[in-house]
Amino acid sequence: MTWTNPLTLLRHGWTRHWNPDRPVRTVVSNLPFEDLKKREQPNRRYEGNAIKTNKYRLWSFIPMNLFEQFHRMANIYFVGLAILNFVPVVNAFQPEVALIPICVILALTTVKDGWEDFRRYQTDQQLNNTPCFIFNRKQMCFMERRWKDVRVGDFVRVLSNEIIPADILLLHTSDPDGVCHMETANLDGETSLKQRKVVPGFSTLGESFQPQTFDSSVVCENPNNNLNLFKGYVERPDKRRTGFGIDSLLLRGCTVRNTDDAAGIVVYAGHETKSMLNNSGPRYKRSKIERKMNTDVLFCVVLLFFMCLIGALGHAIWLETFTSMPSYIVPDSNGNYIPSVLAGFYMFFTMIILLQVMIPVSLYVSIELVKMVQIFFITQDVELYDEELDSRVQCRALNITEDLGQIQYIFSDKTGTLTENKMVFRRCSIMGTEYCHEENAARLAVLSGANEEEEVTIYQQTKLPPLFPLEELQDVHTGDKNHANTQVTAASRRRSKVEAGAQSDMAFSSPLETVVVPDRKLMLEVDRQMASIQTGPYLDFFLALAICNTVLVSSVKAQKQRVKGRRNSSYSGGSFHNMRQWFRKCGLGKVFTSMKFFKRGVETLADPFSTDEDESDGFHSSNVSDATGQKGISSERKVKSSPSGSEEVCYEAHSPDEAALIHAAKAYGFSMVERTPHYVTVKLPNEALLKFEVLDILTFDSTRRRMSIIVRHPHTKEITMYTKGADSAVMERLGNVFSDMTQVDSEAKQVPVKTQKDLDMYARNGLRTLCFAKKVISEQEFRAWSAVRQEALSAMDEKEERLMETANFIESNFNLLGATGIEDRLQESVPETILALRRAGMQLWVLTGDKPETAINIAYSCKLLEHEDLVFTFSTNRKSVCKMRLEDTLGELRRSTLAPGADHQFRGYNSAFTGPLMEPSIGLVIDGPTLSMAMSDELVEQFVELCKHCRAVLCCRVTPLQKSAVVKLIRQKLRVMTLAVGDGANDVNMIQAADVGIGVSGQEGMQAVMASDFAITRFKHLQRLLLVHGHWCYSRLANMVIYFFYKNVAYVNLLFWYQFFCGFSATAMIDYWLMIFFNLFFTSAPPIMFGIMDKEVSDSTLLSLPELYKRGQHSEGYRRSTFWIAILDAFYQSLVCFFIPYWTYNGSDIGIFAFGTPMNTVSLFTIILHLAIEIKSWVHLACLEGNAGALPSPPRAAARATPPVPSGAADQRVAWSPRHVYLSFSQLINHTHSTVRRATLPHAPRTTMPQNLNIANKPKPIFLFCTHGCRFVQCFQIIPLAME
Repeated sequence: MTWTNPLTLLRHGWTRHWNPDRPVRTVVSNLPFEDLKKREQPNRRYEGNAIKTNKYRLWSFIPMNLFEQFHRMANIYFVGLAILNFVPVVNAFQPEVALIPICVILALTTVKDGWEDFRRYQTDQQLNNTPCFIFNRKQMCFMERRWKDVRVGDFVRVLSNEIIPADILLLHTSDPDGVCHMETANLDGETSLKQRKVVPGFSTLGESFQPQTFDSSVVCENPNNNLNLFKGYVERPDKRRTGFGIDSLLLRGCTVRNTDDAAGIVVYAGHETKSMLNNSGPRYKRSKIERKMNTDVLFCVVLLFFMCLIGALGHAIWLETFTSMPSYIVPDSNGNYIPSVLAGFYMFFTMIILLQVMIPVSLYVSIELVKMVQIFFITQDVELYDEELDSRVQCRALNITEDLGQIQYIFSDKTGTLTENKMVFRRCSIMGTEYCHEENAARLAVLSGANEEEEVTIYQQTKLPPLFPLEELQDVHTGDKNHANTQVTAASRRRSKVEAGAQSDMAFSSPLETVVVPDRKLMLEVDRQMASIQTGPYLDFFLALAICNTVLVSSVKAQKQRVKGRRNSSYSGGSFHNMRQWFRKCGLGKVFTSMKFFKRGVETLADPFSTDEDESDGFHSSNVSDATGQKGISSERKVKSSPSGSEEVCYEAHSPDEAALIHAAKAYGFSMVERTPHYVTVKLPNEALLKFEVLDILTFDSTRRRMSIIVRHPHTKEITMYTKGADSAVMERLGNVFSDMTQVDSEAKQVPVKTQKDLDMYARNGLRTLCFAKKVISEQEFRAWSAVRQEALSAMDEKEERLMETANFIESNFNLLGATGIEDRLQESVPETILALRRAGMQLWVLTGDKPETAINIAYSCKLLEHEDLVFTFSTNRKSVCKMRLEDTLGELRRSTLAPGADHQFRGYNSAFTGPLMEPSIGLVIDGPTLSMAMSDELVEQFVELCKHCRAVLCCRVTPLQKSAVVKLIRQKLRVMTLAVGDGANDVNMIQAADVGIGVSGQEGMQAVMASDFAITRFKHLQRLLLVHGHWCYSRLANMVIYFFYKNVAYVNLLFWYQFFCGFSATAMIDYWLMIFFNLFFTSAPPIMFGIMDKEVSDSTLLSLPELYKRGQHSEGYRRSTFWIAILDAFYQSLVCFFIPYWTYNGSDIGIFAFGTPMNTVSLFTIILHLAIEIKSWVHLACLEGNAGALPSPPRAAARATPPVPSGAADQRVAWSPRHVYLSFSQLINHTHSTVRRATLPHAPRTTMPQNLNIANKPKPIFLFCTHGCRFVQCFQIIPLAME
């Protein structure tokens, strides 16, 4: 029998659970194998469903935690020194004392880690013991079990409003159409429902689910963290395969909605589920200051090495000066003296132990504490609180606050970031005829100018839990009655809104977005076609608006059931709060009472505000992705019941574009009333119902930039494909309309030409454009295409590429129906914010998927581009042309920059403070294809050089991958600090690629927020976050780090200078306890408070002078020169603090500690007074004793509804003056020294100074004409007398 290495067996057993080399996993039912042992079951190699997020066990907690802590080099360094101190030949002082600092730090960290891990353990236990229903073969029914009992291959049943315990392949639902609705808020923050459908062929209407009859095998891909991708097939015993995708997978952690029950087979469990694979924990980034600080710590180590080397050489030389060894040098046990060279070698290590304070042991702990409090101040800033959404800034990265003060380049998305992302239908063009909707424009003009408080709106916002709770504070002051009344009114208004919407999770839109006043001319044309032929391009256009989308329809009753079940739907350990809705009182209904244009039957459009508000579902335009990175917005609308008494329905939309389009179709009488996987029903203007059979849906993706639905018309039985998408994605698929120039005047040619002119006009006006087209497919063509499509759906290899090929094949030879123009308005204060950021020295880039005309219009509106700017536009499909344009542009820029009389159009505002410089004011507009060529290896250097000259860059028609590539390129090539801000899933890559990622928690779900470092609700908040908090955090932390290095070097040099007078014997004239606790206690609190509270410039000054921000951009607060100046200053001050007492006591017979303790006290005073000088801002407060004091003023940090401090409130505060602090500190030092010395060395004799130390018989005043010398003369006269 051969012996096998146990490690090999362990490795084989470990890879048995999940082998990444296996291309697929095969799952079979566990029911036939229930009686077998676990090792004989076919699904045994897959992970169980029990999760474990805690890191430690009770027995392994101490060793594992210490092992993790010793990954930090600082801990290894100090533990090594403590152990070295136990070696007799090199020890510097009592070994036990040397262990105290590192033991205290390790113990505190251990307690913190243990408490956090225990909380994770409690959460795991709560989650693992959540009840669920698993099918049991013996009982032939679903039995209640726990989540931890679920295994891959089990059949699990989930009821309405329950959380899904594992990743389940859907095989049965109670819905007659075989669909199940799922809410994914716990995964991606989107509250809109996702529709899941049963795998074809596994659900029969009216029959109950029988898991025991399932004899097929499930073949799917290995576990991965892609929430939008899942592929596989079900193979029956007869080898027939049925493909499925992500639309058949129920994800763990999501909640079943609007479905009584759903059942399926578990394919992924536990840590292999998509939700757990996406749970990577908090993001860790190293800030720029931290990277510099680590380098400076290494410089301190080098400095310590040279100081110890000097001590070793000095000791060896000193021993060589003796002809015979003096009596105080003790020989070894054999009576032999250590050779001078070996003694010097030992002394090197002894000096390391003695001068270990050179390395700041408490610096890293202090920085973490300071950053935590800085985050608290940021989250509590009332100016960053959004009362409309009841949300504030969220800090998700705890260690890069100071990077907010060093940003040089900002990359921003457009839709939802610079704009409101509230889409408003404005215009449309049908068959070449443009309809301007003047009445609707008049209504929008009135609404946009009306008081926001009078608008009937329910706002929905899903928020991640902030780091610190925002407390509701009551107004207890009576000095300012107006302010108090305002606060009470606001608080009561908030309470009424919350009470009104507390029981509802439905999200409605305002009349500004949902109500569309039809165009008279267009309405007459629709009525004419409806009355005559009931078919035609106009009807097809509105049918495309109504059904070519991903809108889900559910009943109001189901929505109420969904709300009731919220108590069970909170995911344990999840990160989402319940949503709040706010109602606002409507007062605008009378504005349009005279606008009675049309009446159709009993329905009237006389008062647009009398209709029920709706925020339905729109389309993902060119910069909105559906399948690969879908932006989401939940919107629901009450649709009035039909005359037959049908139940009211609600719409669930995934994007605001779709919401605007379906509302426009509704305004003209085309209402979608039902959607199932196989049918979609539309109510026509004449109240008739059209029930289309859905044959296939080609979902939107960022590559094709269009979406198609293939249906069978109920009347003509024709197979029709309706398509909508970006203008370029649809126009290029119109067949030979543009290629055939022989029929220029034909109608088929004129419609696209006229539509293109209308599209260009829409883009110039800043509207988002979409094109709609139609294609009739023959039965034979569809059957052939459907067979290829099904093969692609069942494929495991290159599935996405094959599906893309089938979609591109069928989406051709369109007949153009028309186009739409949708308005997305700028957010409040966006132009002012961009101007302020530009004055602060930041370069702004806007990366959008919109067409160039639309993006340029928005760029001028938001002041990204000015009319006097010189704007270069790059748009080409040829690389040679792109290269030539780059060379010509760079040549022109070099000539204009070097010319002595450069034209005024090249001048911008890039000055250090306020004045304009002779710097070119240049803008660059580049589209996606050209950008790809410019970023190629051949042209990338020229492109980057051109970007360095540009004040603003606008990238149009770019994909999410291009966004992240641009950020990485500028960050790496220019070595600048970058910030990316976005609001949707297509911005996640860009946010994660930047040094600082900002997520806007608007209407596009929470994926951008979840991937970001900081989250805001409005783009305007970026101004205060960077210019105020960024500046404060950077300046405070930079000054604190420099001060830490200064104080340690200044203190340890006292011991170093003393070595020149004691033969470099590593003798310390300061008590060991005072040295050990120098960093831990005596000088720990002041720099921490300095890093938390100091404020060199007020927030109002920083906002009014954005140029002050450039101090952080240029790293003026923490440079290499600043570090070395602080080190030299520390050397100088240590010389003063050492030699003044030395000359004072020269020749006296005082003891060594009587000499060293005043020196220690003077040094501590020097270090504290140095900090007092470094503090930039002081505020004087009167205390109860009548003494005037000074404290660093805190930053502006207040909770929501916090009243201002009335006059006289300062009299009620107690403030310590510097005199109080310094006297108490000195008493604390002396008392600690005497107490510890009596406790440790009660019978120790007085220690005399070395013979070579000359001290005078009595103190004498020394007058030094320098700042540091004069500061301590009086202390030297008083302290020695007190010590005697």
